[in-house]
Amino acid sequence: MLQADPTTLLTAWRRGNRVALDELFPLVYEDLRRRAHRCLRGEAAGHTLTTTALVHEAYLKLIDGERVQWEDRAHFLALAARAMRQVLVSYARRYKAEKRGGGVVPLNIDDELPVSETRADQMLALDHALERLSKLNDRLCHTVELRFFGGMKIEEIAVALDVAPSTVKLDWQKAKAWLYRELG
Repeated sequence: MLQADPTTLLTAWRRGNRVALDELFPLVYEDLRRRAHRCLRGEAAGHTLTTTALVHEAYLKLIDGERVQWEDRAHFLALAARAMRQVLVSYARRYKAEKRGGGVVPLNIDDELPVSETRADQMLALDHALERLSKLNDRLCHTVELRFFGGMKIEEIAVALDVAPSTVKLDWQKAKAWLYRELG
């Protein structure tokens, strides 16, 4: 049994200790659920992607990478935010494809009722805007990703991006203004 600290467990897992991963998940699960819930709270009632499903799909994306060199808890949470964004965007794309007759997608145990077309359109528009923003200023894009998709606080984002909290506040304001202009 390792010391129950996410950073220590991430380091141990990176070094090949598979037991560390089993110990990590319970430590970060509630935090990831809280962040996923925040991400989904604007969804319409009956949204088919539940908090639990979002956490599990994002977590699977995170652990699917032998290529990821975990640094610490802040880095893990930053990557979790990116994984949640990817899951939500993939989900919106699948929904839009189905609306265009893209075929039947098997339901999983967490599926309930279909997502609204408006919300899927908004998610895809946001993703496209963030792709454009990343080409202009990658740090602004990461700030939005961490704040919006990861539910991270200013101080957590500062640690993840290795900048001062005042820089994060300014970046957040700039990014929001840019997105409002882009998304109309």
